[in-house]
Amino acid sequence: MAIVLISITAFSCNNAQKESPSENVSEAIKEFKKQHTMNVLFVLTSHDQLGDTGKKTGFWVEEFASPYYTLLDKGANITIATPKGGAAPIDPSSDGPDAATAATERYNKDDEAKQKIANTKVLADINADDFDAVFYPGGHGPLWDLTNDANSVALIEKFDRQEKPIAFVCHAPAVLKDVKNADGTALVKGKKITGFSNKEEAAVGLTEVVPLLLEDMLIENGAMYSNKENWAPYAVQDGNLITGQNPASSELVAEKLLEALK
Repeated sequence: MAIVLISITAFSCNNAQKESPSENVSEAIKEFKKQHTMNVLFVLTSHDQLGDTGKKTGFWVEEFASPYYTLLDKGANITIATPKGGAAPIDPSSDGPDAATAATERYNKDDEAKQKIANTKVLADINADDFDAVFYPGGHGPLWDLTNDANSVALIEKFDRQEKPIAFVCHAPAVLKDVKNADGTALVKGKKITGFSNKEEAAVGLTEVVPLLLEDMLIENGAMYSNKENWAPYAVQDGNLITGQNPASSELVAEKLLEALK
């Protein structure tokens, strides 16, 4: 902050005859923002078992890839963390041709991004002070680990207290289950929010498998939940809280997050 103020003062003195002080300050702050690299934290699941089905789960590739490249292409520095650190499991269902998008195809050819996924940071070692925003991709994995992760809860609460953007897509809003406001009320209470709907969960045949139904949990916690038809792109922003309904909504969430960072 001291460096910014010194820069602003110097700028004002050198141009006192040309512009008013308020104009000088505004221009200096704009220039500082341009020079500041966006530091964004992505938090992924470490869980790879789909309940008792014997099938694998993890994070959904599109929900990671689309926001990752949207932010990366705008110059963001992205750090990836998981509860356990190390390799983040990919949901096999998201890695096939039926789920392919331009972003997933780019990821499949991107060795650097794959190395980041294979070597994630340990979530407990992450400090919110080092980042400008946090983003949680979905997939069914987070329903089992991140919903109950004390480090994740504390991290989101700190980002929120600092009024930094917090973004979630598809099943990821489930991680807000135990997140509180400073007064102890649920963070989602009274907030406009979306996420994977009960109808979508039924459509994929996992209503009886998942540990919680996201839509029900959000409503029970007082959220103003809304959704569109199954698989339709839909994203909602309420203050610094940004959420998307399903994989098709990941790009919309990324755009809103990018705009919030400007």
